[in-house]
Amino acid sequence: MNVEFDLQNAGQGIVYVKTVAVADLPDDIRAGAGDATQLYAVHDAKGEQLAVVADRRMAFVLARQNNLKPVPVH
Repeated sequence: MNVEFDLQNAGQGIVYVKTVAVADLPDDIRAGAGDATQLYAVHDAKGEQLAVVADRRMAFVLARQNNLKPVPVH
């Protein structure tokens, strides 16, 4: 799954990681999701979706690689 994302404008360095249902995502992202029923989205403080990745661990790694502090959303 390859989705473009922009983590450079994430605000104060905190991003939020939450589970999203594949069915709720745009067609282009659903097409790349394969058999997955859920993915993990990284959002900025304003709620803007910055990235969508296949698993929770990858969402946290992605955030940290971009010098951001990931926080899980329940």
